[in-house]
Amino acid sequence: MHLEKLQAFVLSNSDYGESDRIVSLFTLEHGRIRGFARGARNSRRRFGPALETFARIDLQLNHKEGLSSLRSADVITLYPGIRAALGAISHGLYACELLECLTPEGQPLPRLYRLLAAYLERLDSGQSGAADRRMFEINLLNILGYRPSLDGCSRCGSPFDERGALMQQGGELVCRFCAATGHQMTSTSLRNLSFCLATSRFGQAVFEEETLQLAGILLDESLATHSVRKFKSLEFLQQTCSAVES
Repeated sequence: MHLEKLQAFVLSNSDYGESDRIVSLFTLEHGRIRGFARGARNSRRRFGPALETFARIDLQLNHKEGLSSLRSADVITLYPGIRAALGAISHGLYACELLECLTPEGQPLPRLYRLLAAYLERLDSGQSGAADRRMFEINLLNILGYRPSLDGCSRCGSPFDERGALMQQGGELVCRFCAATGHQMTSTSLRNLSFCLATSRFGQAVFEEETLQLAGILLDESLATHSVRKFKSLEFLQQTCSAVES
């Protein structure tokens, strides 16, 4: 096996034995992979703080299917602005867990790598709001091919009119000819989500409170449908959001 140099985000880590660590990584070159860092808990020289969750790093490893062998890692940034605020921490952990749960292993996804980088930079700036979370989610779903149809009925293809759409189980959006009941999704909420796909910058999408809530219902349902397990970080995220609002 030859030594590779990669760019990566740390999605999660877990201790193994007395001194080792297993790390879930999202790399620019190979997408999501898992790595074994021998002696990581004892060796400050080779790893230091580089294997902390949502750190952005340069690393060297012997890449192979299953569990790669990490040789060393250097910190690009630990996002100190995120780590200084509980709300930003919860959003960062949530974003990393989405990638860990929803992305295939070993498949390069450079657009998603850039999306995560932009979102963490936004969180690190201290300016991020609830709309940024929803922008991250809809773009994540779009890149992975899971995005709900925002322009027309997923069953008959008819364009949605000003009455919007009806959401079915799993986040499917349909017209009123194809379904008599469902959760109402206004045309404004659908347009706002479409704008999130069109813009390349966080902070550009503006939601009214009602449309943000509707977009959240749709995205939460869509994300849950495509994950094999519940998101552990979601409860923490909801708690920190409630604490900020109260």
